[in-house]
Amino acid sequence: MGGSDSVPAISGLLFDVSDVLRLRQALGARLRDLRKDARLDGRQFSAAAGWHWSKTSRIETGKRTPSEADIELWCQVCDAGLALPDLVAALRNVEAQWTEWKRIAASGHTRRQQRAVEIEGQAKLQRVYAPVVLPGLLQTEAYARAVLAQCIRFLGTPDDLDDAVTARMRRQQVLDRVRHRFVLLADEAALYKTVGDDAVMAGQLRHLLDTAFDNPRLIFGVVPLTAKFTYITTSFDILDNRVALIETISAELTVVTESELALYEKAWKELSKQAVYGDGARKLITSALATRG
Repeated sequence: MGGSDSVPAISGLLFDVSDVLRLRQALGARLRDLRKDARLDGRQFSAAAGWHWSKTSRIETGKRTPSEADIELWCQVCDAGLALPDLVAALRNVEAQWTEWKRIAASGHTRRQQRAVEIEGQAKLQRVYAPVVLPGLLQTEAYARAVLAQCIRFLGTPDDLDDAVTARMRRQQVLDRVRHRFVLLADEAALYKTVGDDAVMAGQLRHLLDTAFDNPRLIFGVVPLTAKFTYITTSFDILDNRVALIETISAELTVVTESELALYEKAWKELSKQAVYGDGARKLITSALATRG
């Protein structure tokens, strides 16, 4: 783990890695304080340590985890040897949290779906943008099975498909909770992306027509193919106004900082403004359904 530049996560894992991030940021803040106490600016310290100034910046801001050797050198440059044991203990705590996160990541999709139940259950407002596959809260069992089976094949994770599907479907119970609200957006392309086969897709699209428009706590919209380019955007969930979960091919990132959340709020505003709802969305779904025979 020493020297890692990012915090990756397996796609689909709704595990809040913000605890790991906070620990790493706290460690970086302590190291920054040592540097300032030694009356060194970032470039002076970096020159004395013999590495590029960007490494110092990334360590201090929590974007990079230092190695034990890095911390030992840091204390030498800052003449803060007494702080070394405590800093090493803090680093090992970060590493222990990271190890636990990796253990959960390797435990299969069932655990991930169960974590989703916990996290989504805590949010009063959930906003989802789904550019490739339809939102999990509106998936049929057959569609969810096809999605999860492909994830297992692609990622090479433990094959717990049946349990994972059961857990995925259990997530949809949150739709019945009176105090929860949902705004789900899907790109029109997701209506056409073949998941499973034609029968699975036809069933999924009929399910959308039957369920996406009759829940007073749910708003479902479709972003048309002709919508204007907003920014390079993957799927993301915004839970209340406190956290965003962003999926990439190899990762799901947990965003909690205000500046980054603001960017996802901005993207959401643009996408939701261009989406069509109600009869407009029904028309696009019906057109997609017609292509499945």
